[in-house]
Amino acid sequence: MIDTESDRVKVNVLSTEGVTAHVVALTLEPTANTPLPAWQPGAHIDLELPSGLVRQYSLCGSPHDEKTYTVAVLREPNGRGGSAEVHDTLTPGTQLTIRGPRNHFPLVESNRYLFIAGGIGVTPMLPMIETAERNRADWTLIYGGRTLTSMAYLDRLLEFGPDRVTPVAEDVSGRPDLGALLSQIGTDTQIYCCGPSGLLDAVEAECSSRGLAGQLHIERFAAPANTVTGPVDGDLPFEVHLQQSGVTVQVGADQTILDALEDTDVEAPFSCEEGFCGACEVRVLGGVPDHRDSVSPAADHDAAKTMIICVGRSKSPRLVLDL
Repeated sequence: MIDTESDRVKVNVLSTEGVTAHVVALTLEPTANTPLPAWQPGAHIDLELPSGLVRQYSLCGSPHDEKTYTVAVLREPNGRGGSAEVHDTLTPGTQLTIRGPRNHFPLVESNRYLFIAGGIGVTPMLPMIETAERNRADWTLIYGGRTLTSMAYLDRLLEFGPDRVTPVAEDVSGRPDLGALLSQIGTDTQIYCCGPSGLLDAVEAECSSRGLAGQLHIERFAAPANTVTGPVDGDLPFEVHLQQSGVTVQVGADQTILDALEDTDVEAPFSCEEGFCGACEVRVLGGVPDHRDSVSPAADHDAAKTMIICVGRSKSPRLVLDL
């Protein structure tokens, strides 16, 4: 079985902390006495759970800490089991494997930022705010949640003061007035947003209507509404050659690349199967991909020569992938 080990790291759960009633923070340390891979704000890791499930979590500790990683996990009552496994079974001393870090949500250099977070979407904002503070940039955070007590890390964030952080608890104040908020934003402000799909869709629409789309950076924890995640009518079959393994597979009109790989001994990392998490991103060595994911714009994939194989297809009869 082909498996890429170069970005896999064995870690131990050093500690767990209940951040809220439904959010637990894990501090992870490497099993070997070596520094963890460096990362920048916006990065996430793949956490391989003992059950075999793989889930993506934003790194929310300090990028300057080479000894530990921190992730915060919201228990999802209607999820697919990953968050429940984290909450119910992981204890200090549990050994895990992680992959990454990877970063599809990088913090670009700017003198001014607007951060908009909804719920657990605050986690990638924490190291961004640390970096903005370190760089003496002007920044504000609008932090929405169902209740004040449900909002992870709120006490820590409020220490920056009311001119920096505005909590908006839905049970008290409703939802943030995005129109009023974004009407005050100039062309010198980079806008970062992470949270539920409804929030992201609303922010995207407001930014588009106000000419701010080029300043907006978002990260999704779920596929956008009305996203088509599988093959559609009119799709054609194509061939995929896997360079590392020497295997060639045929991808049917009604299959994804991941579907076609199930009949081989080639292991490709994956998780969401809906094109939003980035776990199955691979390098493209030949051919013309048809990008259908919400991880990154097609132009960014083309520049990096990568694609997301759980939803992406091919515009050419043949693709060559680095697997």
